[in-house]
Amino acid sequence: MDHQVTLIYLIVYFILIGLVSWYSSGKDDNHTFFSGGNNSPWYLVAFGMIGTSLSGITFISVPGWVSSSNFSYMQMVFGYLVGYFFIAKFLLPMYYKMGLISIYEYLKDRFGVHTYKAGALFFIVSRTIGASFRLYIVSNILHITIFKDWGVPYYVTIFCTMTLIWVYTYRAGIRTVVLTDTIQTFFMLSCLIL
Repeated sequence: MDHQVTLIYLIVYFILIGLVSWYSSGKDDNHTFFSGGNNSPWYLVAFGMIGTSLSGITFISVPGWVSSSNFSYMQMVFGYLVGYFFIAKFLLPMYYKMGLISIYEYLKDRFGVHTYKAGALFFIVSRTIGASFRLYIVSNILHITIFKDWGVPYYVTIFCTMTLIWVYTYRAGIRTVVLTDTIQTFFMLSCLIL
């Protein structure tokens, strides 16, 4: 595909995501920012979670890994199914019954503040490392497929990627995350089908 066409798709995509972010973010209070007012449609959340669990990195890397590892990745898929069933059947009803937004509130109430802080610390460290790798891979792919041939330095590609992410997440809450995850999952699965 021509680099200009790819860049146009990328620009249109970020304009769409930016519009969704602008539309779905409002002058909400802190609780609504994190909970979405507890009124996100379940089917959008479920569909968006497909893309969240897959991610673009999985979409790019797993097909080659599956062929070279004789489908050992299927064990992880079965583990996801068991884990999602456990979450849907046991954890989510408990969260709703207790009025919790996250597992960390449960850890604090059940085991104390030290467990809450340790769990939150492990989450922040693991997500920071994972997000750093994903950002590196995505910006590297953008640089190799589009910007490298134009002579754009790699640090400019990273800066532009981070700026675009910041623009659509600056005022966004959980409603925006649900909608953007749904759009991203739609595009990712459409690419798979095409």
